[in-house]
Amino acid sequence: MHVDATSYQNWQVEVDAAGLAWVTLDKVGESANSLSSAVMSELSLILDRFDRSAPRGLIFRSAKSAGFIAGADIQEFAQLDTPEKGVELVRRGWQLFNRLAGVTYPTLALVRGHCLGGGLELALACRYLLAVDEPATRMGLPEVLLGIVPGWGGMLRLPQRIGPQAALDLMLTGKTVDARRARQLGLADDCVPLRVMDNAAAVLVLADQPRRQPPLLQRLLNGPLRRLAARAARKQVAKRARVEHYPAPYAIIDIWEKHQGDALAAPELIDRIVRSPTARNLVRVFFMQERLKGFGKGSAWQAQRVHVVGAGVMGGDIAAWCALRGLTVTLQDQGIERIAPALQRAYAAYRQRIKDPRELRNAMDRLIPDPAGHGARSADVVIEAIFENLDAKRALLCQLDTVIRPDAILATNTSSLRIEDLHGVLGNPARLVGIHFFNPVARMPLVEVVAAEGADAEMLRRATAFVKQIDRLPLPVASAPGFLVNAVLGPYMLEAMRAVDEGLAPETVDEAMLAFGMPMGPIELVDMVGLDVAMAAGRSLAGGDAEPPKCLRERFAAGHLGKKSGKGFYDYRKGKPAKGAAGSVPAGLAARLVKPLLDRTQQLVSDGVVADAELADAGVIFGTGFAPFTGGPLNYLRNQHA
Repeated sequence: MHVDATSYQNWQVEVDAAGLAWVTLDKVGESANSLSSAVMSELSLILDRFDRSAPRGLIFRSAKSAGFIAGADIQEFAQLDTPEKGVELVRRGWQLFNRLAGVTYPTLALVRGHCLGGGLELALACRYLLAVDEPATRMGLPEVLLGIVPGWGGMLRLPQRIGPQAALDLMLTGKTVDARRARQLGLADDCVPLRVMDNAAAVLVLADQPRRQPPLLQRLLNGPLRRLAARAARKQVAKRARVEHYPAPYAIIDIWEKHQGDALAAPELIDRIVRSPTARNLVRVFFMQERLKGFGKGSAWQAQRVHVVGAGVMGGDIAAWCALRGLTVTLQDQGIERIAPALQRAYAAYRQRIKDPRELRNAMDRLIPDPAGHGARSADVVIEAIFENLDAKRALLCQLDTVIRPDAILATNTSSLRIEDLHGVLGNPARLVGIHFFNPVARMPLVEVVAAEGADAEMLRRATAFVKQIDRLPLPVASAPGFLVNAVLGPYMLEAMRAVDEGLAPETVDEAMLAFGMPMGPIELVDMVGLDVAMAAGRSLAGGDAEPPKCLRERFAAGHLGKKSGKGFYDYRKGKPAKGAAGSVPAGLAARLVKPLLDRTQQLVSDGVVADAELADAGVIFGTGFAPFTGGPLNYLRNQHA
């Protein structure tokens, strides 16, 4: 194999005996590849070289174990402070990838691991895309999640390759697809095992066969019927996002419909998107998310076996999630009849996620009913997830302390009790940590890792590593009633119920906060949490000896517990709330409802429950769904006062 004598900082270029050029990206000093300005400039030089002496074919691949290309360099994006810089960023990628798409020799992207954003736009500019059939291989255009658009050709080429319906769905949601789904869609030409990827890539390029076209209907929707597809897409987006909060998905539709995906044809729109408060705040959220991920890197320790005590909705779903992430899980409760519903829920959830029958069976095999609790003795992580009762939890923890391994993590999933009120029964109180999940476990990315005063530092490091191991975002918090997330939600939901007591319809109260940008109204949230849970915390939320809101007390007394009972503030049909018309929302209602949440978040930072304002914002966004486009409650508060 001939190595290109030209020295590139981030690329390696080799030409084999068959005349195929293997161009490998290995971004210097980074664990993952991204398309920085330096990387793009070097790619332009490589294309210059092949303009002078064309290879038989060109194959792009990655030297990083993390994946192909994660996308553009977000650090550079965050520095765009003028319209000219934003347009130039788009122009650089658009022109370079158009140039790549126009070369006379066949090109291929060999995708193993993540291929996102600009990485997929580079792959789409190649004639072929070959995906490696591994769980880590994921492809998508998630720019919309950063409040921006795929400006380097993705809006043009993805609809051309897979049809506009599937393409718009990916671009407007930020969803990713695995290797097999990519092949089904026509995004990938083939999906192959790791062991044959290089040979398969070479064969595909050397054959240089025409690519298959999308079905006729999709080609029509990408041409003369484009307006119909755009109209349908706008209707779908409107159900999820308001244009004043999230302009990017609407811009994607406009640029595709009116400019064939050429972002440079709409420079004013691009500038408005790139430098919008939404984009700035969503980029901030991205970096906050990366900071949370970093907490799990403090220990190389990994769990193999998990034991969960309590097969209710929370405990059962924690166990199911851990088994889905590859761990062996034993689930304990008072008899198999209490465990069976959790297994049924797990199976139903797995069927939605896992299409391979063997993988489905393997996941279920990892979730083991254990009424007698034998699994506690061998588990690396033992999680108490029974009902919120101090005496019951203390008794259980005392029992577990006598049977579990000395080096095992002993954790409680308590949502409201202080760790200090629980750990006194243990031989070594410092070993108990809080690992607090949120409902629904499979959808909520945040997990609070709760430290009591004097907590064992190694146990905390292991607990944090465990949270990262199961693909959740760990947030370190101090032990205090409600920790961070529940402590800020409590006053917020309380104020919403007070508004209902004053005569406002639940629908009106919810609409006020939906218009603010919340993914769910506070009254519907009470229904989801459960009116019994809200009642249990009612007095402490209200403060002192105050009674919980009348609307809550009356519904609880009638046995209306919310979504889980089919009736709370709303009636539930097939899991969906039956809501009436919201009516007119009183002026200032949203500001009134959100104020207790903002005040409480500030107080918790001051009290040291969470280390700083950035982590508080991250916790409230990922733990409650607080409007991400605001950048978090404290960022929102700062901008209101700016």
